[in-house]
Amino acid sequence: MALARDLSKTWTFYEGDWHEGNLPIMGVRTHAALFCSSVFDGARTFEGVTPDLDLHCQRVNASAKAMMLDAACSAENWEGLTRDGIKKFGADAALYIRPTYWAESSGKLMIAPDAGSTQWCLTIYEAPMRQPEGMSITLSPFRKPTADTMPLDAKAGCLYPNNARALVEANQRGFMMPVMRDALGNVAEFASANLFMAKDGVVFTPSPNGTFLNGITRQRVIALLRADGVEVVETTLTYADLEGADEIFSSGNYSKVMPVNRIDARSMQPGPLYRKARDLYWAYAHA
Repeated sequence: MALARDLSKTWTFYEGDWHEGNLPIMGVRTHAALFCSSVFDGARTFEGVTPDLDLHCQRVNASAKAMMLDAACSAENWEGLTRDGIKKFGADAALYIRPTYWAESSGKLMIAPDAGSTQWCLTIYEAPMRQPEGMSITLSPFRKPTADTMPLDAKAGCLYPNNARALVEANQRGFMMPVMRDALGNVAEFASANLFMAKDGVVFTPSPNGTFLNGITRQRVIALLRADGVEVVETTLTYADLEGADEIFSSGNYSKVMPVNRIDARSMQPGPLYRKARDLYWAYAHA
């Protein structure tokens, strides 16, 4: 039997109690293990703050409903359990917070989940924040699915293998992060984060067209920049637009706001609008 790699300190709330470590919760016939009926969300604790926790707790329940699951845990209960679980770690711990739903059994149609069998757990584990050292990016040959082919209105586990193969392919070519396009060939997002670029003092980001998740951190960054007087345009972008950008940066819950320092062979420096976005987010988180 293969042994799991060492994991960081982890606590999971499941079936009424907290359990330490990587709790085994699925059997070989669990519907989610076979047919990918799982959804999750991710919030962050860092530097003693947990920004937008309420929105993440609300979104996991919306994801459950989109995946035909029973959102059996209220957003308020998710939030209360999270604040209880955070106390199991050090005051300065950087944590990843992952509420999860999955179907245990099939419904009458076998590959469809039985909503009545929905299970849920909350996992919290240590995950250091990435330093904003910059990332290299390139165009991926893999594209995002469309809403008529995948459940893109959910943060669903079944969406991530496509992102993973894009990441692996880019890494094999020496890049940290791939840019993924939609079915029409327009820029959608990075493989694991939303995408922003700046040109001539204006920030641009792809319009949420149903091919990628309109991230909570993305929405927060847009609102903060606009409130500070920065023009932010949600529009259609091509890869050529990125190649000619003054700045490129990402937003996402895991790493928050991160700069790009190279696109293909072209080096870039983190610019003033990236720094403003990051500073505004940090100020918001600590407010």
